Amino acid sequence: MEITGKIIVKLPLASGTSKAGNEWHKQEYVLETLESFPKKVHFDFFGEKADQYPLNIGDVIRLSFDIESREYNGRWYTSIRGWKAEAASAPTPGQTVTPPAAAAAPAPQTAGTPVPPAANPVDMGFAATAEETDDLPF
Repeated sequence: MEITGKIIVKLPLASGTSKAGNEWHKQEYVLETLESFPKKVHFDFFGEKADQYPLNIGDVIRLSFDIESREYNGRWYTSIRGWKAEAASAPTPGQTVTPPAAAAAPAPQTAGTPVPPAANPVDMGFAATAEETDDLPF
């Protein structure tokens, strides 16, 4: 899976020793998506990936990740484990991100452009009065 966003939090490096005696470390981050309603996503890089992808606050990245859930004492925990991060271009201020569906939508009618009879809600076989020609729904 992939997500694009800006790094807004870099948590302290966590490290330790496993039960088997192996050293481990992980770097955790919080990414904020670049959508009109941004979402915050907590993720981490584990082991050598933490060293391979050093990120800083303000970096705009495209994160490739895996989601994993596990059960412990009857409760479920979900983690997002990053496996690749690459620089992504951020929209400049004033530039909007256009979703693919909106880009394919037809252009809106402008004033002075005739509306086809089938699409005109007033022309449904009834005589329109002056009050019925306004565009208010009531």
